[in-house]
Amino acid sequence: MDDDRDENGERVPTGPADAGGDDRHGGESATVDVVLPCLNEAAALPRVLARLPAGYRALVVDNGSTDGSASVARDHGAAVVTEVRPGYGAAVHTGLLAASADIVCVMDADGSLDAALLPDLVAVVTPDRLVVGARRPVTAAAWPWHARAGNRMIAAVLRRRGVPVTDLGPVRAAHRASLLQLDVRDRAFGYPLEVLLRAAEAGWSVVERPVDYHERAAGTRSKVTGSVRGTWRAVRDMARVL
Repeated sequence: MDDDRDENGERVPTGPADAGGDDRHGGESATVDVVLPCLNEAAALPRVLARLPAGYRALVVDNGSTDGSASVARDHGAAVVTEVRPGYGAAVHTGLLAASADIVCVMDADGSLDAALLPDLVAVVTPDRLVVGARRPVTAAAWPWHARAGNRMIAAVLRRRGVPVTDLGPVRAAHRASLLQLDVRDRAFGYPLEVLLRAAEAGWSVVERPVDYHERAAGTRSKVTGSVRGTWRAVRDMARVL
């Protein structure tokens, strides 16, 4: 896929059509684009993509997968964009640039969330409102203690800074143009935190909606909650944003 770079050296996809995909998930008629950052999620993608509502187009941003995730995504009707720079924030930003719908959702691609929930979040989106999913773990194993503790710590800091959240959120929905105007700079695990901070600083309302949170798909491994080390690496990235 050919691409250009903006003035900051960021990779700019030449257009959504370059990403491929077909009309099983909305195609050019999509009303909502769903950005799915992806690193070795081949085992989870078939069900994740199958649960997308009609009119929601999947944009899988492959971030260095070695398990054939990109091929699986294409085979199941998703558009695929490649981001070679490692990092959650890098993948999300590239997905936003490749999107074309007015409203975008960003969701984990590990099977922990049911994409059928997305219309509940999208229903309350406005140009100056960020809607965030607040996790309701279905089982204790779905959200390990170390990940929950790190999340609570960061969320408490956010509340002290005037951002009314209980969870950083594994899924969020907003207007694409508005999100890009926030000019979020973090390209690692600090990205979700910076989005919340910048939205609040810009005068947006931040609204939470409860979302059921399941154990991730068998055969995949979390880059954050899969280990204490991964969790604290994410906390470190977020601390740099604060």
